Amino acid sequence: MPIELKEVKNLRNLKKFVKFPYKHYKNNKYWIPPLISGELNTLRPEKNPSLEHCDWKYMLAYKDGKLVGRIGGIINHRFIEQWGKKYARFCWFEFIDDDEVSELLLQDIEQWALSKGMEGLLGPMGFSTFERQGMLYTGFDEISTFASTYNWEYYPKHLERHGYRKEIDYVEYEVKVPEEIPEKALKIRDLIMQRYKLTSIKAKSTKELLPYARQVFHIINEAYKPLFGFVQLTDKQIDYFVKKYFSFIDPAYVTAVVDENDRLLGFQISIPSLSKAFQKARGSLFPFGFYHLMRAMKNPNRVDIMLVAVHPEYQNKGINSIFMTDLTEICIKKGIEWAESNGELEENIKVQNFWRYFDARQHKRTRVFFKSLTRE
Repeated sequence: MPIELKEVKNLRNLKKFVKFPYKHYKNNKYWIPPLISGELNTLRPEKNPSLEHCDWKYMLAYKDGKLVGRIGGIINHRFIEQWGKKYARFCWFEFIDDDEVSELLLQDIEQWALSKGMEGLLGPMGFSTFERQGMLYTGFDEISTFASTYNWEYYPKHLERHGYRKEIDYVEYEVKVPEEIPEKALKIRDLIMQRYKLTSIKAKSTKELLPYARQVFHIINEAYKPLFGFVQLTDKQIDYFVKKYFSFIDPAYVTAVVDENDRLLGFQISIPSLSKAFQKARGSLFPFGFYHLMRAMKNPNRVDIMLVAVHPEYQNKGINSIFMTDLTEICIKKGIEWAESNGELEENIKVQNFWRYFDARQHKRTRVFFKSLTRE
């Protein structure tokens, strides 16, 4: 029986699109189920302002009447304007180990992209930097963070057989929290703060962080501007992400650095690892998911480093040492043993060099692929 492709046109089929991975990864101990409600909100234009400057298409694949794959296609017009490349994106790509299924799904998005005047296809990449990016390439026996990607080991092999090549890799590190911070590191931190008249803000509540929330995303816009594929966030997107992320941040794991005029110059945001809690929640906060998440926040064994950014004017001036020293102090105080870096561009040598001061291992790698849609 031939494979049938169906475009998602209504909420009923969008729910099928979102829920497919929950069966696809059943009993996989490394995959972290995202919240179903969050995935639905990300994919709906009435919920996610990132879709305002994008075209998109979601497809389902059926074989013998059974759902066997899905894929999304995105054309981000602000990306094209900012980077000058007519590239579409594929995303939310999941499929059984069947070359015909993966090929037909990719071909559908390729033809759609060509019909829209696109010249290449990148992916996996979402509407913005804040959706999961890349396809896991190494580290299949390592548990994901809730913000990172996971897929079966056969996925990248399919892409390579279908003519896709590496565009860029992200690497992730697992870092052992030391028993104590070297005195030299503390002196360097204090010297940098004195030299540039900086203050490290350690808020006691989320409410105390909120006045800096929009500044955080303005710094992201400036600091991430030259990074691969980044598209600067609009005011609507900033409001959306402030509401989405600042509601559950624990300020104990956040460091904000301000100058003498209280202007935010940089920040790091980490959270207690929620991986095991999300596995227990199984995609829903109710009836017990919320309990598992709250318990994980209170008694963590590891933390996930989610976001780090420094205003371009203050990069290369040692502010990252303030972040890492402060985070290490809180981890030691709370008895946390491990930290996960989440994805860093492999070409970001400045950040990776920092891990040489720690007992760290580079344990995961994700890849963004590219395929030209025009004859070269």
